[in-house]
Parts: sequence; C-alpha cells; structure tokens
Amino acid sequence: MLDICLLGTGGMMPLPYRWLTSLLLRCDGSSLLIDCGEGTQIAIKEKGWTFKPIDVICLTHYHADHVSGLPGLLLAMGNSDRTDPLTIVGPKGVERVVSSLRIIAPELPFPIHFLELTERQQELSLGPYTVTAFRVNHNIVCYGYSIQLKRAGRFQVEKAQAAEIPVKYWNRLQKGNIIEENGRTYYPEMVMGPERRGLKVTYCTDTRPVPVIAQMAKEADLFICEGMYGEPDKEEKAKEHKHMTFYEAARLAREAECKQLWLTHYSPSLLRPEEYMDAVRKIFPHSVAGKDGKSMELRFDEEE
Repeated sequence: MLDICLLGTGGMMPLPYRWLTSLLLRCDGSSLLIDCGEGTQIAIKEKGWTFKPIDVICLTHYHADHVSGLPGLLLAMGNSDRTDPLTIVGPKGVERVVSSLRIIAPELPFPIHFLELTERQQELSLGPYTVTAFRVNHNIVCYGYSIQLKRAGRFQVEKAQAAEIPVKYWNRLQKGNIIEENGRTYYPEMVMGPERRGLKVTYCTDTRPVPVIAQMAKEADLFICEGMYGEPDKEEKAKEHKHMTFYEAARLAREAECKQLWLTHYSPSLLRPEEYMDAVRKIFPHSVAGKDGKSMELRFDEEE
C-alpha cells in the first residue's frame, strides 16, 4: 500500500490557498518527500500527517520555490526527537546547497546522508522504495522521479517440493534470504513465481516535454506533472521559461498510458485551474487539476 499527498501545488510564489511544490509518499512506516517548497511543514500538519518518519527527501532542482521550506522542516524534524538518519537526494551540489540552507538550522540530532545524482538516469534503492531519477529539460539541472514498490512473485509449494527444499526454510526463502546448509545452497527463485506488478508513481516538474518523461511514466498508477499554464495562449511563454502547459502534460500522460494524471506547479497568475480541464480531458480523459492536500491510497492488485 502507498499513501500519496500533494502537499503544495504552487510554482514561483505561494498564495493564501496554495503552498509551494511538495509531494509526500508513505509506505510501511517510512515517508519519502519530493521537494520542499515554502509551507511544506504547515501542509503536512494540515493534512494530519507527520514529518518525523520522513526517511528520504528527493530534490528535483535548486530553485527557491522547491527548497525554501527545507530549513524549517529540518528544524521541526529535530524538535520531534528524531535521531534516525535522513537521506537527501539531488542533482550535483546537493550537500553544498543543503549545508548553505542549514546555516539557519545548524544543530540537528540526526545525521544527514547525501546522494548526488551524476547520471542522466539513476536507480536507487531507498527503504521500501525503488527510485529512478531521470534528467529533464529546465534552465538549470533538474530531475524527475519514478517511485516504485516492487512486488515479489507468489510462493510456489510445488517448486519447493520438487527441489526437495526442507519446509523449515520456506519462510526464509519467501522473505528473500539465501540459505546454505549441508553443502547445498537454496535461493528464493527456487520457490517463488515471477515478479508481480507493483505500484508506480512518477513525478515531474519544471521542464519542457521530453521523451524520457513518457518513458519513465509508462503505465504508472499515478503521473504527477507540472502544468504551469492552463491558458491556451501561454505556450510560447512556457517554451521561453522551460515549463509546460496543461495540454503538453496531458499529451505526455496519453503517450505514457498511465492510469491517472494530476497537474501541479501552477503559475501564480493561474487562479482557477479547473476552468481549463475540459480541454485537457479531451486529450487525456483521466486528468485531474491537483490541489493542496489532495491524496489517494494505492493498493496492490490482489488478483495478481
């Protein structure tokens, strides 16, 4: 199961009813945060969730509207008696950027580990999450993220019996352990069926539409994508500043064949995103104008 909450949907500057960009995912007691714009910790409190179990923070890039909430959030996490380490992922320079922001949050009771992205695509295993970072096309180095919960195959009694594996090892093999006993080695694949479909959420913001986005969002359960502009006459402005329109995001969602699209990262001039959604849904019917606090729960398909 994966809980998802779109904490902030604003770009550039916050509005009275719209915090800056941030997304929180929760699974098995672990939380992963993508970006940390101004108002993130307030949005978490308004949702009734908590920031103490945040184990991973993934930063797309280092414009202020995506990182300005970080010092306050780190202080709040420290004041919650957290001592477990925190991992922060980001483009080149992530440790330098975060250390600079921490001038106003210098003392924390937990260590921070930094993972710097150096490749155009990079896969990371972080707690229960498999995270794939992919480079997009903004006016500074910027990454999108695909977060997956992978799912093992079913335990197959017939395979275990045919391989003459003692029953006492079945449970450990099912949990992924390799067992060596009496000169024999038992591997999980000896008792498990093929990997089943897991869950996938792809998040992308501050970019022009590029092919890698649709590739990374392929058949995602949820695709969260920047829609800086909804007005049909703003395409040239989107190109100039390397952002996206609602319609470009919808075409990417259609190409990716994802289950649902949530738009986010609205321009401050875009006061009522819903006004433009009829035209967007003609391109991709399962499109939603995201708003602060919007959440959903994704569950594994029990039929698989």
